[in-house]
Amino acid sequence: MQIKPMLARLQSATGRNDLIEQMVLVPEPKKPFSKKPQKAKAVNLIVAYDASPNSHAALDIAFWIAHQTRLATNAQVTVQAVYVVEDNQSSQYPNILSFPQQPSLECQISEVSKSVTQVLTQPKLQTVVTPLQQADIILWQARSLAEEWQGCFKSHLRFGCISTELKKVVESEAADILFLGCNSVNHPMIEALGYNFPCAVLGIPSCIDE
Repeated sequence: MQIKPMLARLQSATGRNDLIEQMVLVPEPKKPFSKKPQKAKAVNLIVAYDASPNSHAALDIAFWIAHQTRLATNAQVTVQAVYVVEDNQSSQYPNILSFPQQPSLECQISEVSKSVTQVLTQPKLQTVVTPLQQADIILWQARSLAEEWQGCFKSHLRFGCISTELKKVVESEAADILFLGCNSVNHPMIEALGYNFPCAVLGIPSCIDE
């Protein structure tokens, strides 16, 4: 799946002409030339999600591109959110995948597990939120955003090194694009992923942070 037509449609819809230059942090890998006509295949968009504002923006962009791609090509498009719990609990990649300081209280409490509900309804008691409870809240938020899109959506909870786990999901799902909540090729996460990544890596436009 070529990503330039996707971004061209996004540029047209937003009235911008600089999104390709801003968003492509790692280009899609070159594939061997084949004379055989390619069959339309399912499109998989992976988003590194941690409920931060930047990852919200990345997920929104993924849904937007997915919607436009589905309308333009009739292809099956799946958006997948990946949250990684790091082994050392101390992220060196701020605003990409790291624990927020406080659990979000914006979700519908009745739809979250009982243990998480107790935390959400008693924030003043400073109840300790376990990593699994935090992950439950974060992935629930991603699923809530997906309901507005009304398309095919999957979520993944992984444990370990962020860059390693993202690559594993990208490879296992044969992803076409990985979306990150950053806007620079100089971000430490890009260096960690490497420039021989199995799919294109897109960030968010710099104007979102302005």
